[in-house]
Amino acid sequence: MSESSIEKLNFRAVQFLTSAPTLAECPEDSGAEVAFAGRSNAGKSSAINALTGNSKLARTSKTPGRTQLINFFRVGDTQRLVDLPGYGYAKVARAMKDEWQRHLAFYLEQRHCLRGLVLLMDIRQPLKEFDIHMLTWAVQSGLPVHILLTKADKLKRGPANNTLFAVEKALKAQGLDNGVTVQTFSSTKKTGLDKLELKLSEWLAVGR
Repeated sequence: MSESSIEKLNFRAVQFLTSAPTLAECPEDSGAEVAFAGRSNAGKSSAINALTGNSKLARTSKTPGRTQLINFFRVGDTQRLVDLPGYGYAKVARAMKDEWQRHLAFYLEQRHCLRGLVLLMDIRQPLKEFDIHMLTWAVQSGLPVHILLTKADKLKRGPANNTLFAVEKALKAQGLDNGVTVQTFSSTKKTGLDKLELKLSEWLAVGR
């Protein structure tokens, strides 16, 4: 689908729908969803808030790992964004971390309406162990992935683009580039917001 043919959705009208501690308590598995995943300090909530223009929509915390629920946001009648629990944060108790990751894996494997995964990584620390694990699973499952290299405002444009190219090269070398796209992104500067909106609109298009 070319960018010119994509009808961009109105993400400014996104509303909080519900939170679910387990897959059994998620909304009905119908329509289309796109999930946001990433390490607990990758800036998921900030990215969702920047996308929707609502700084209070997704809760942000100075303590990474605070998001323990699967949070659903309504985009349209049959379209949702999903904020998944952050993963891989060392200060979280091991038992709690394991429990979150079980729910995360179960959601990704069992949710039929999932159209794509937005995987967020701090541009200064990309492709950590859990990121590779998530990418490997998604590529093997045929689930499209769009990587957001977040906090791009922390680097100058040259180094940021160098990191982007390095990530793309690493993905290709590891055979993880099939169905995977990458961009730089900054929640504070709104850098890359248009590109993210287009990707989400493509995935959430009615009738896909």
